[in-house]
Amino acid sequence: MSEIPQAAPNPPGAAATPTGPAGTDMGLAADLARQAALEADPEAAAAATYPGAQRPDRRRIVRSHGLELAVSEWGPATGTPILFAHGGFDFAGTFDRFAPLLAAEGYRVVSWDQRGHGDSAAAALYSWDADVRDMLAVLDSIGPDPIPLLGHSKGGGISIHLIQAVPHRITRFVNVDGIPSQKNPPDVADHDRTKLLATELSGWLDHRRRAGQKQRRPGTLGELAERRRKMNPRLSPEWLRYLVTVGAQHDADGWRWKIDPALRMGGFGPWRAVWSLRRMVALPVPMLAILGLQEEPMGWGTTAGGAEPYLPRGAELSLFEDAGHFVHIEQPERVAAQVLDFLR
Repeated sequence: MSEIPQAAPNPPGAAATPTGPAGTDMGLAADLARQAALEADPEAAAAATYPGAQRPDRRRIVRSHGLELAVSEWGPATGTPILFAHGGFDFAGTFDRFAPLLAAEGYRVVSWDQRGHGDSAAAALYSWDADVRDMLAVLDSIGPDPIPLLGHSKGGGISIHLIQAVPHRITRFVNVDGIPSQKNPPDVADHDRTKLLATELSGWLDHRRRAGQKQRRPGTLGELAERRRKMNPRLSPEWLRYLVTVGAQHDADGWRWKIDPALRMGGFGPWRAVWSLRRMVALPVPMLAILGLQEEPMGWGTTAGGAEPYLPRGAELSLFEDAGHFVHIEQPERVAAQVLDFLR
């Protein structure tokens, strides 16, 4: 693992100005591309601000096993560090509304675009183990001292695996709607189960063959926001449009989400919910689990009753009856208050 040096902090609300060897700073290239897109598309320029949202103060690159990862930071460079992990089909920019609330309290919030997401490089293949190794590379880039960790959705899942692997590196753990749902397998005969597995593997291989020639479907800014709304129906149109300006690129034929076309829902490599749940119950660090109980297409659908048997001893469980999977976007101040109280 190696790292490109970070830039000096920017004033609140200012664009990040990363440094690094010429031609290697994908953060700078992405910022310049975003600025050019905003200048070329008046609709995007109008959507590029959102109340309380702030782009990162600093951008840098961490190299993990030959792959370049785009790292973002909010808050003072000398602040108390905390590592954030985003969910699947997201990117660090989804914390633009939430991270500044912790940064305002003196925290140095560090996050990264997971492989194949946002401004990080795509990989030949994807797996949870690879994501965990990437997460460790980012953690190492922050420093040797143990720090708190916050993970949303899939980010909460890979955080469980990281803590189990290096518990001495983490002081506290906040899981934001990232506890997998333990769903029973279908009650079918063994020979039918074998057929189902063969169909699943065949479909995955066919998808991989096609993915090498695929691109994300282009559209207008409004069209991409509408596609996202189908997965996140509880989030406001204004936030979804802002998210396009952060997580999509503007090409000659329109906007495209910056997500590797090889990825698909559930396509992050071999994984089963029980693998994470059995690790979580034995985690040796203090844990705050936050659940949004309103079901959404992108959510786990985990209930309090489903989570409680797998919580480690002494863990705190906070239920948001009136929020969905993106609870930290729906109710950022309330979630931040709970997180800050837990970290003290």
